[in-house]
Amino acid sequence: MSTGIVTTDLRKTFPARRWQGWRRRHVAPVAAVDGLSLRVPPGQVTGLLGLNGAGKTTTIRILSTLLRPTGGTVTVDGLDVVDHAREVRRRINVISGGERMVYDRLTARENLWYFGQLYDVPRARLRTRVGELLDLVGLTEAAQLPVERYSRGMRQRLVIARGLINDPAYLLLDEPTLGLDAPIAHQLRALIAQLAADGVGVLLTSHYLAEVEQLCRHVYLIARGSLVAQGSPAQLAGQTVRRHTVRLVLSVADPAVTAALRALAARHDAELIVDVDDGGRPRFALRHPEDLVGVVVTAVVQRGATIVGLTVTPPTLEDAILTLTDPAVMAR
Repeated sequence: MSTGIVTTDLRKTFPARRWQGWRRRHVAPVAAVDGLSLRVPPGQVTGLLGLNGAGKTTTIRILSTLLRPTGGTVTVDGLDVVDHAREVRRRINVISGGERMVYDRLTARENLWYFGQLYDVPRARLRTRVGELLDLVGLTEAAQLPVERYSRGMRQRLVIARGLINDPAYLLLDEPTLGLDAPIAHQLRALIAQLAADGVGVLLTSHYLAEVEQLCRHVYLIARGSLVAQGSPAQLAGQTVRRHTVRLVLSVADPAVTAALRALAARHDAELIVDVDDGGRPRFALRHPEDLVGVVVTAVVQRGATIVGLTVTPPTLEDAILTLTDPAVMAR
């Protein structure tokens, strides 16, 4: 039964040591993952976001059986990752954009054949699978070259193929498009979406937030190893205290309009910035947690001014990450 990847109160601490003169003394352990509970269901791309050092990569290494948890549990379709590590490995694979995950002295074809054997892919299937994946990532013509002669982008494309060699039920993606050219990154995102549509459960970490917004149905946001927020990308953006920004440009300066906008900003406790654009026309930027575009436009039009430029910028997923992982905000 496919129940997904489930972590419950997951914890991972590392021993910390500090030098004092010539002596090394132990200090309190460092918690990389601290009570994290999440679920990666089949047939969906789930995001795991946070600033550098939040615990994303450590979490992925635990889910993939590369690290043993200090506490809590992790199961993959009901199989514990510690007690049933071999069975779990047959169901998962990992693609990382920041680590070397192939052998430089082997060719691309040799790498895929080797990893396919590690995953017990039947030889008849493996012969076909290697060719399919080389074609998928655009490396068929370079299949017989040693990987040490590959560019960074070519190497990453081979890492992607390696991660798909066993037709995994769950795919753990740690910055998978790092270093890829735009066409190949676009192809990989389309592939990820198709894998999820075919029933594969995908966990994605990425600093490319447009990628997360495009692919992820649900996102977990962590800071210092702990969960601070979860929901769809739109729901997370809605939780931020960052402000909507209404920007407008008028055809000519009008003191009455300026006074009206200052009064409106004061009434709503909003931030107002007044300056001029490159053409010398008056420009206003009004920032507030709510979208005030309606009252702003009404105030301007009622005074007979002409608006030649108007934009509204809502809070973004990036705003949510910066805001929700801020200790001052988390303490409120």
